Amino acid sequence: MSQEPFILYIEDERPTLDLVAQALKFAGYPITGVVSGEQGLALMRERKPDLLLLDLMMPHISGWDVYREMKSEPALADIPVIIITAKVLSQDRVLIEGLPPVEDYITKPFDVKRLIRAIQRFVPPAS
Repeated sequence: MSQEPFILYIEDERPTLDLVAQALKFAGYPITGVVSGEQGLALMRERKPDLLLLDLMMPHISGWDVYREMKSEPALADIPVIIITAKVLSQDRVLIEGLPPVEDYITKPFDVKRLIRAIQRFVPPAS
């Protein structure tokens, strides 16, 4: 019996988090969601996710700060990351200079089917 994949979504807007969680659960991808970068980092350190879905624009600690911190920790550095954000990629070029590239970048509003296809590249659906 294989263990269910652990997908973590860090998103400060609870309605967006709930909507994505519902859609992905229906598609066979139950996720764990948290509403802050601090919570996300703490949870990743407790249980390493198979995939991280990450919003960029969050209070206190931004998505890029989360990304930078996790990539600096050897135990977390190899976690694949899909950015889900309303932020425009060109505005982030300076922020991502010198960091490993993210696996995918999905802008809000987004097509759920597009997100599912991106997730399928890294995690098989739960049975």
